Amino acid sequence: MAERSFAAEVQKLRAGAGETLHVEGILAVTKALLQSGVAYVGGYQGAPISHLMDVLGDAREILDELNVRFENSASEATAAAMLAASVHQPLRGAITFKSPVGTNVASDALANLASGGVTGGALVILGEDYGEGSSIMQERSHAFAMKSQMWLLDPRPNTTAIVDAVEKGFALSEASNTPVFLELRLRSCHLHGGFVAKGNQRPPMTVAQAAAAPRRNVDRIVLPPASFLHEREKLQQRWPAAIEFIRDNAMNEVFPGDDTASEVGIIVQGGLYNTLNRSMELLGCSDAFGRTRVPTYVMNVTYPVVDSEIIEFCAGKRAVIMVEEGQPDYLEQNMHAVLRRADVPTTLHGKDVLAPSGEYTSQVVTAGLNQFLSKYTPDLISHRPSLLLDGTDPASPFAPRVAAQVVRARPPGLCTGCPERPVFSGLKLAERETGQHHVSADIGCHLFAINAPFDLGATTMGYGLGAAGAAALSGGESDRRPVSIMGDGGFWHNGLTSGVGNAVFNKSDQVMVVVDNDYAAATGGQDILSSHADLERRSTQHPIEKAARGLGIERATTINHTYDVQRVKDTFVEAFTREEPGPELLVMQSECQLNRQRRVKKERSAKIAQGQRVVRKRFGVDPETCTGDHACIRISGCPSLTITDNPDPLRSDPIATVLDSCVGCGVCGNNAHAAVLCPSFYRTDIVDNPTWIDRVLARIRSWWIALASRGLERRAARMEAA
Repeated sequence: MAERSFAAEVQKLRAGAGETLHVEGILAVTKALLQSGVAYVGGYQGAPISHLMDVLGDAREILDELNVRFENSASEATAAAMLAASVHQPLRGAITFKSPVGTNVASDALANLASGGVTGGALVILGEDYGEGSSIMQERSHAFAMKSQMWLLDPRPNTTAIVDAVEKGFALSEASNTPVFLELRLRSCHLHGGFVAKGNQRPPMTVAQAAAAPRRNVDRIVLPPASFLHEREKLQQRWPAAIEFIRDNAMNEVFPGDDTASEVGIIVQGGLYNTLNRSMELLGCSDAFGRTRVPTYVMNVTYPVVDSEIIEFCAGKRAVIMVEEGQPDYLEQNMHAVLRRADVPTTLHGKDVLAPSGEYTSQVVTAGLNQFLSKYTPDLISHRPSLLLDGTDPASPFAPRVAAQVVRARPPGLCTGCPERPVFSGLKLAERETGQHHVSADIGCHLFAINAPFDLGATTMGYGLGAAGAAALSGGESDRRPVSIMGDGGFWHNGLTSGVGNAVFNKSDQVMVVVDNDYAAATGGQDILSSHADLERRSTQHPIEKAARGLGIERATTINHTYDVQRVKDTFVEAFTREEPGPELLVMQSECQLNRQRRVKKERSAKIAQGQRVVRKRFGVDPETCTGDHACIRISGCPSLTITDNPDPLRSDPIATVLDSCVGCGVCGNNAHAAVLCPSFYRTDIVDNPTWIDRVLARIRSWWIALASRGLERRAARMEAA
């Protein structure tokens, strides 16, 4: 169950030639694939291209009509290996995943693919997850493109430019027998715009036809001596063919500017073009439609660099600035080499006036351009925006409005009712009895446990590598065996072999925890092998414990209701204190609350509309009982559990309270019980469309509460009168 359905939007993919489509960037990419005659598509979800996989899944009917093979790959490596179909056959294939981590996983297959080369067009659509909105380490895909000599496209954030990049990317791949990266930044994936569509193309050769007519060319297989010839072929044949295609098809763009700025110029990565133009607009050097006064060379292809185009653009200019986001400054170094070798005297600026690293926001780019233009053509700048003011200036939009200590950091955390929260509460409670353990964390929602209030997790080495990250510490000599954590998505991605299999083989004395929430929840709730959904096109309902036992795990426990904190805690204590060495697997299984609420809310609304009786659970805190020590909050961290004013006029300490966002999971009360805290939590049942029995019971309960309260009320009245 993906977090969003594109069932309605995908019907736009049927648009014919000449129709103008107004869609999100991801749908534009999908339409471009269909227009290009793609034969097969695969990939693995991950920001910012998760929705591309969801769109393709919802477009199954259209793909089937065109005989396009689509597969949700088990990992990025699986997806990359799919492109082997294009090595000998004239099949156009596309894959997609998040970068750089997905590229790292797929690196072996991609390196082999790039070495042998391809016959059909091979396109790798990368979700470039770089900058302040990133969820991963800050690295760029450029280095991998250079290392394996795969061409890298970075189109302008514009639906027409993106569609053009997909279509020309396939053609470039075929013209140079080289796989091509298409880099899509976050804003490119989710922008909206229009483009003129073309008709969808059935692939000239389908995968079924290719399978029925196998081809084989030993020179394309990466094995000596052919692999030594591949390097020479890359340099002497593929590179010149790519340069020729890029030039002939004007894949890079030049915006000439006007005569008043002919002595300067700007070179920019295509993906940064919109930010650049906004900065130029703020300085009065362009308008919202891109009519720039400064000559601009837009690199929609950032690798390979077309030396002749750079030389032509820089000829006769005093200075040029290279706007390149991130580090190292690969392109700027390349520009220096091109200009110096050609003896072009143009001065090249870049990270000497722009930030050396980090996301190039409008503030960063505007400041750098202002410094550059002020030095060479100050008359061009007709306006200096307030964002250039010093942060201490009250007129600056970045001037502090409140004291820094008042603004609290808001790190990411688990959702309300998340079934993973009680797992970590149980682990913390278990550590009270056994002492602290080294916790090797993993990629996924569960990684948020590194933050307060749990403060669990010392390292994270990659998706599905939680157990492998604890390998060196699992020697069996310590009296505290390490704990490793991975999600169900990570387990099927890499953890089954690299983690569980490795632990069995090496008899690692560790406790491996698999948090099974029924989906690849962190990437949008996609179904996986262990999902409980009954799917027509995929095989699911494969228990994680069964798979692990198949690899040799002997001690394995599945808890299928993680909200039972006491049981979770006892299970951890037992795993920590057992005397027998060796690996142990604990599967903590409960459905992702976000996905559950998406389903349950629809079902509940439908029942209420039909007049059926519906009961909703809500939890609360008795203000008379709560002591205000907030221990319940410290072992939970639920967003619905917070503090409020104390109703007792004699006490100033705030008490705990439960907000209306509560989904009724019961973890707060279970935590309090397991930790032997105060008994202040209560459960309320909210009944929609109550029956006559519900109404009678409600009257009886109200009467009894009023009767039982009379004595207390009389006593309170006497105390107040005294």
